[in-house]
Amino acid sequence: MKLTRMTVTVATVAALLGTAACGSSGGDPLATKTSSSSAGGGSSSGITVGSADFPESALLAEIYAGALEAKGVKVTKRLNIGAREAYIPALQDGSIDLIPEYTGVLTQYFNKNAKATDADGVYTELKSSLPATLTVLDKSAAEDKDALVMKKSKADQLGVKSIADLKGKSQDLTVGGPPEWKTRLTGLPGFKKIYGLEFKSFRPLDAGGPLTLAALKNGQIDAGDLFTTDPNIAANDLVALEDPKSMYAAQNVVPLITKSKSNDTIAGALNAVSAKLDTATLAALLKEVVVDKKDASAVAKEFLGKNGLG
Repeated sequence: MKLTRMTVTVATVAALLGTAACGSSGGDPLATKTSSSSAGGGSSSGITVGSADFPESALLAEIYAGALEAKGVKVTKRLNIGAREAYIPALQDGSIDLIPEYTGVLTQYFNKNAKATDADGVYTELKSSLPATLTVLDKSAAEDKDALVMKKSKADQLGVKSIADLKGKSQDLTVGGPPEWKTRLTGLPGFKKIYGLEFKSFRPLDAGGPLTLAALKNGQIDAGDLFTTDPNIAANDLVALEDPKSMYAAQNVVPLITKSKSNDTIAGALNAVSAKLDTATLAALLKEVVVDKKDASAVAKEFLGKNGLG
C-alpha cells in the first residue's frame, strides 16, 4: 500500500508534496514532527506514531495520534518516514511504536508465501506472520489497495479492462510505480508470476503519488500505481484495471504496534477508531486533504470530534 495525488502543474505537485510532508522537520525522516501530552491514564512513557510517506498514511497517523491524546496518552509524531522497508526497521529498533498499515501487503512483507486474499483470512494470516515484538489491533472495514491505473482512452484503445487483458500487450508498455515495485510481489514480480506479464520498461516514481499521476497524464508511462481511494482517478479520466486473480489481496487499514507498548487504554482508543472507519469515510477524508488541501491534522480532529473519539 493507499494504497498520492494532485494535478499535473508543477505548482500543484509542489503543493501536494508540501501537504504530504506537513510539519516534517527537514532532512531526517525520523525527526520529531510534533509532541503533545495531556494528563490522565495512558502510557507514562508515551507512544511515538509514525507514517509512511503518502498523504493517506499521514492522515491515519494523525487520527491515531488524536484518539490517543484524547485518552491522556503522551504522543510524539514522526510522519512521512518512507516506504515499508524503512519504517518496519524503525518499529523494530524503537524509533517509532505505532503506524497505520494495510493487512494484505503487510502480510506479504513478513510472509512471502501468504495465500489468503479475503479480509478475514488475510487478517488471520497476518497475525501469525508478525515477529514476536509486533502486533496488530482490530482491523477496520476501510480498505485501500494498490491499483494498476491507465488513462481511460489508452485502456479503450487497447481494449483492456483488467490486468489479465494486458497479456500480449504489456511488452509494448511502460509501467511506473515506487522503486520497491522492482522486488515486491505487488509490483513487477507479481505481474510476471501471477499474470505472466513483462513490461517494455519500468519507471521508478512514487507510491501512488503526484509523480505517478503526472507521468500518467503526460504520457511518460502507460500504466502506473495509484490507490483505490485516490480521488484523482475519477477526476482525471483514469481507470483502475480489475484484478481477477487477486494479486492485490484484501488491504484493510489496521494499527501495527510494538507489542510492549500496547495496553488497554491504547488498544481501546485505536480499536474505537477502526470501528468508525470504512472505505467511503476514508476516501472522503482523503479528498479533504488531497483535493480540498485541508491540513491532515485538522481533518483528523474533525473526524474524531464527529465520532466522539476526540
